[in-house]
Amino acid sequence: MTEKLTPTQIAWRAAQDITDGAYVNLGIGLPEMVARFQPPGRQAIFHTENGILGFGQAPEPGQEDWDLINAGKKAVTLKPGTAFFHHADSFAMVRGGHLDVAILGAYQVAENGDLANWSTGPKGVPAVGGAMDLVHGARRVAIITDHVTKKGEPKLVESCTLPLTGVGCVTRVYTSLAVVDIEDGHFVLREKLPSISLDDLQSLTGARLHTPGPVGDLTAPEL
Repeated sequence: MTEKLTPTQIAWRAAQDITDGAYVNLGIGLPEMVARFQPPGRQAIFHTENGILGFGQAPEPGQEDWDLINAGKKAVTLKPGTAFFHHADSFAMVRGGHLDVAILGAYQVAENGDLANWSTGPKGVPAVGGAMDLVHGARRVAIITDHVTKKGEPKLVESCTLPLTGVGCVTRVYTSLAVVDIEDGHFVLREKLPSISLDDLQSLTGARLHTPGPVGDLTAPEL
């Protein structure tokens, strides 16, 4: 397998599905890049669990204000109307169902929507952080990830073998090879790279990909 979307292109593709005015939480790491790619005419309102609502993309190198950071300790910019609030109030927004979308990374996603994204086992990260709240507080949970691990093992699986973050919570997965919805306990293929066959994509996926309708081409600009 040689051709795939870059992490930046995956983030771009996920950004295209965010509706105008949506309240969106971006997870630490790859999801943070989604803030760079607002489609023309649309403006999301980005939330970070350490207490900012309405932040913008990262500042230019050398222009950082390190009093203004997101939950991943990355510098952010502010937009007109940005609000600051207590950590507890931020989680009240999450748990109260006030977020339209949470976009997170993943180690594994199961075909029933289960998500494992905080620990790879006994030697992994010692705490789940805010992800457990996010996946059950947001109205929609989207995942952006490479299609396989660094060892070439599928990240989309029949059932998760790693510690769970949430049960039945994921609705869509954006990978380096495809866009996959989770419906009725199944992976439903919506888009794939034109250069990869369905059989080859299936061989890199740990559960059956259902194709009840046309499969679109997954494309992204050079970024």
